[in-house]
Amino acid sequence: MFAATESIASDPGSLNAYFDGSHELLHAIADVLDIRRVFARVSEIAARMLPHDALTMVSQDVDLNIHLEAASTNDFRGMTLDSERTPLTAELLVGDVADETLALAEWTDMRKRITAHGYRSLLRVTIPAGDRRVGVAFWSKQVRAYDYRHGSIARMIAGHLALGMSHELLARAAAAEPERPGNDDIGRRARTHEDEVSGRMHRRIVGASVEWRQVLAEATRVAKTDTTVLVTGESGTGKEVVARFIHAASARSHGPFVALNCAALPEQLLESELFGYERGAFTSAQQAKPGQIELASGGVLFLDEVSEMSLTAQAKFLRVLQEREFQRLGGTRTLKANVRVIAATNRDLRKAVARGTFREDLFYRLQVFDITIAPLRSRRDDILPLSEVMLQDIGKSFGRPPASLTRAARQALLRYDWPGNVRELRNALERAAIRCDGSIIDAEHVALAPAKRPRGDASTDLGTAEQEMILHVLEACEWNKAHAAKKLGVTRTQLYGRMRKYGIELEPTPSAAHARR
Repeated sequence: MFAATESIASDPGSLNAYFDGSHELLHAIADVLDIRRVFARVSEIAARMLPHDALTMVSQDVDLNIHLEAASTNDFRGMTLDSERTPLTAELLVGDVADETLALAEWTDMRKRITAHGYRSLLRVTIPAGDRRVGVAFWSKQVRAYDYRHGSIARMIAGHLALGMSHELLARAAAAEPERPGNDDIGRRARTHEDEVSGRMHRRIVGASVEWRQVLAEATRVAKTDTTVLVTGESGTGKEVVARFIHAASARSHGPFVALNCAALPEQLLESELFGYERGAFTSAQQAKPGQIELASGGVLFLDEVSEMSLTAQAKFLRVLQEREFQRLGGTRTLKANVRVIAATNRDLRKAVARGTFREDLFYRLQVFDITIAPLRSRRDDILPLSEVMLQDIGKSFGRPPASLTRAARQALLRYDWPGNVRELRNALERAAIRCDGSIIDAEHVALAPAKRPRGDASTDLGTAEQEMILHVLEACEWNKAHAAKKLGVTRTQLYGRMRKYGIELEPTPSAAHARR
């Protein structure tokens, strides 16, 4: 029925089909603990990414026992697709199942059953999933429907299905010991994870631009590994959204996602939050406290604005990445760091290294795999899809149907440069939803690009003078908040408070910088 003759690499349409189905596939899998309940739906979604007539999945445990885990049709009921005690091969390609000259002795008893249902060719790939290996097979009723060029997208799909396999193993563990204390906690963690993936992830991973699809391609590629990732981009572009996407699509998806903003904490507090401390480590340390590294054990530690980390903290954290171990403040016991690190910054770390404010060795440890997110003004195809989803969320929070945009409002959104990126878009839409009468948002409700007073105009207002001074020092320090705070004689926390008070963006944008000149 289906013909699959082009690879994902050579057919851009295949890549677009993969992205169109990838999020829907994750959403379908996240809704259940037993993937077999939705496997027919999984096959339907996956068929848009890699055409097939049937989809099967088997798992192999450490003792090489094979289990038929799921099949999209009843055609394979009761069949054992692989021999016990034989390791799953990395990849299996069969151009014609009916060809009896093929060395597939283990299929002797079932070859007639497979061909009787019309299946003639298959592509199977295998990937690790915890202490098991998972084999996913794509079956076609056409001879030689696949070739080895289809392996890349097949493995991407299999990676998503491995998440469903993890859900099933979790359900089995909970069912095996119902009386064991803590099983309710396991179920709650599973449900919390499902809510996160199907709720926030499904709503926020939105975009139609080539640039955004490329970001998700890179995120999907690295998610299946345990590699350290550096996400860069202007403030408000969605760096944490990408980090959460990587977490949700990884083998650590059932572990915690712990986020720490390095710029929001003073130097001493940052270290105690990151590494934890022992009782008596400092005056107010009345009892020991685990740090964010310990709390993220088995999951992901997300370090936002990592460029603002002090040099002392950088040196200590470098050991975490190099040796996978650390010590609490005031402690002597060495603890293991079982975390995956995803760092984010809106600054150029290479320039920070050149200025001596960021360690070069830590930079290279973080930049094992880097993902750069383009600003919203460079991916305008994402503005309207994001707006629709945001308006749904805003309407839900207001307890009323979502507002709709007039043509003039849409044009206004598309014309604006969005110096604050996705975060500014959300704020503008929420403000417009409050201003509009009823459920229709017009251009006048959006009210973008307010007039700005030129910097050269004199003012005797103390607040304006303070704002101008902060802007001047930030620009002189190339927007390094730690250096600017020292020059202004305030703490970083106080500086952030004043920036919020005067509506100063955390990072300059070309349009904003030009407006101040």
